[in-house]
Amino acid sequence: MSAVPVAGVETLEEYGAATAACTRCRLAQGRTQVVFGAGNPRADLMFVGEAPGFHEDKQGVPFVGQAGKLLEGLLAGVDLRREDVYIANVLKCRPPGNRDPQQDEIESCEPHLFRQIELIEPKVIATLGNFATKLLSGRPLGITRVHGQEQALTVAGRSVLLYPLYHPAAALYTPAMLKVLESDFARLPELLGRSHEPIAPPEPELELVGTVRQPAEQLGLF
Repeated sequence: MSAVPVAGVETLEEYGAATAACTRCRLAQGRTQVVFGAGNPRADLMFVGEAPGFHEDKQGVPFVGQAGKLLEGLLAGVDLRREDVYIANVLKCRPPGNRDPQQDEIESCEPHLFRQIELIEPKVIATLGNFATKLLSGRPLGITRVHGQEQALTVAGRSVLLYPLYHPAAALYTPAMLKVLESDFARLPELLGRSHEPIAPPEPELELVGTVRQPAEQLGLF
């Protein structure tokens, strides 16, 4: 039976348990386990990446490979730890060969992400890479154009600051990208402080049901 967002689920832990047997898309056939998310269930700062990789699929925790180590280093640079934030992905199951998420997979899995946001109630959502940024912003602009540029939005009923960032894996392939990431990460304490103050009215909430989207632009990490 497919695990879908369940009315009446009260906690993030309960919702994670409810999604553990999800079969909403084809990725269920090849996964080791659902990689739901990890971190502080009441975090003010939530990171959203693309999809689990090999190590995440085996361990059931997002960002535990080389990109995860880099993410931890970037967090340490702004005096944060994994335990202070919440980390999730657009997809909860690993795509074969770590290929890009496909549009129907994103549409099948996005209710899980939006329910996570409802339950965590973050003040700032930092999107890592193209797929998370396009999904949560509702715009087709790639990460190269919008990284480091925050915007006030309503996402899953929450007024948040959306803050697009390059995926940490980008710096593994292009070392010069690390400086860009460090510069963008350096603004996170400011944004978290700002999130506790009244912000301008957000844009209208994204329509999550029945929305006609253009196919995701296959740009990978950049």
